[in-house]
Amino acid sequence: MVTVLGAGSWGTALAIVLADNGHHVRLWGQRQEQIDEINEKHTNEKYLPNIHLPEAIVGYTDLTQALEGVETVVLAVPTKAIREVLQRVRTCLKQQITIVSVSKGIEPDTHKRISEIIEEEMAEQLKDVVVLSGPSHAEEVSLRHPTTVTVSSKNMEAAERIQDLFMNHQYFRVYTNPDLIGVEIGGALKNIIALAAGITDGLGYGDNAKAALMTRGLAEMARLGSRLGANPLTFAGLTGIGDLIVTCTSVHSRNWRAGNLLGKGYALDDVLANMGMVVEGVRTTKAAYQLAKKMNVDMPITNALYDVLFNGKDVKSAVDSLMARGKTSELEDLANISL
Repeated sequence: MVTVLGAGSWGTALAIVLADNGHHVRLWGQRQEQIDEINEKHTNEKYLPNIHLPEAIVGYTDLTQALEGVETVVLAVPTKAIREVLQRVRTCLKQQITIVSVSKGIEPDTHKRISEIIEEEMAEQLKDVVVLSGPSHAEEVSLRHPTTVTVSSKNMEAAERIQDLFMNHQYFRVYTNPDLIGVEIGGALKNIIALAAGITDGLGYGDNAKAALMTRGLAEMARLGSRLGANPLTFAGLTGIGDLIVTCTSVHSRNWRAGNLLGKGYALDDVLANMGMVVEGVRTTKAAYQLAKKMNVDMPITNALYDVLFNGKDVKSAVDSLMARGKTSELEDLANISL
């Protein structure tokens, strides 16, 4: 028995994987209408249209019932809701649990990664935290299209248990990576670059601009991650370049879609109001901007996007300012990442 907290697209898609692997899954959400649909029609049309859910997935709105007796809980709620949900979980639990974090972000102001927030909020009832991340659109996972992800933890035996839990030899392959910091930072920061990639597409720029943005964006991700203690090689893997590719190039990407609308001239408030789902990159841009300043890490793309999102800077002017920066050496820059 596994409980998934969060009945959005990603939580539901992972519930499908677990059910396909022979597990009974409790899927918790807060809207009774949605949970009734899951239980009666075996669908979740708002988030995964035209997908039939296995009957092994049972929906709950009662958090205590959803958590009763389980040992593994998948946390699939938006990052801004994580503390609130964990505080509610804490009051319901009578047992220790392993939490699998599948959300991607950094908390503004505290600059904590998701695993750090979980450890802080769940100290007494937490057995292990495992992070699952990688290039994985929920829409494609729910269609059983081939997908690869990575799991990481301070306790790699726990990571291997979660690897076994999710591994599906037909369509969902799971790797392990001991670099918890790198896995989380890569998964969070790629959303920033995806927003920027959407902006360049919205402006009508071509493949040259996107290739430049993704490559230099990856350098920013590795630069900040390395300063925080990550292994630079992690950013060449699934939660680095892999997640960056899928999030910057796919119409499934909320961050790309939001950036695309910004590039076409829509105001941020209007974009967020019309998306219908959380755009994690906006909040993460603020956190990464703060963290880069604190750590004295050069992140020009992040800085430019921060000015667009929070200081009202024109998107075309932001791109122009990036192109007008002083000259530098690419190899010297890459060498600095590995120091």
